Amino acid sequence: MLESVFGDSISIVSNYTFYSPFSKYMPPLISPYSWNIKKQILDEIKTDYFTYTGDKAEAFVLRLYGLNPKVGQRKETSASFVKQKMFESAMGKDTDWEQYVEPEIVKIIHENWDVVKKFANAPDQTYRVLGMKFPSTGFW
Repeated sequence: MLESVFGDSISIVSNYTFYSPFSKYMPPLISPYSWNIKKQILDEIKTDYFTYTGDKAEAFVLRLYGLNPKVGQRKETSASFVKQKMFESAMGKDTDWEQYVEPEIVKIIHENWDVVKKFANAPDQTYRVLGMKFPSTGFW
């Protein structure tokens, strides 16, 4: 989980980590690996509920784990929203993604624009399973 950005460095807080093969976490409730992930997630949760994106499969699994899910309110300027606008811009569309990002970060992104273009044109190599995305390589 991204905690903060300072200059050119990023601070990451470790909430939970999936290790390949990711299929070992399936099916939830039966796999002991899925219970380890639940414990890692709950170690950082300080409230009696868990917010999620609104995906029905995700809500179902969260309820199975006893996490008391509530749909979170997504802000318009979520990371996925800005990423999508950046990718559209990298593919030639005129977007306003810069207005949603701090000027210092915009500068860093522009300095590394070739990386953004590379990923904007790359196919999505993830599987969506029970409301979660997993990389296609390493799933099995």
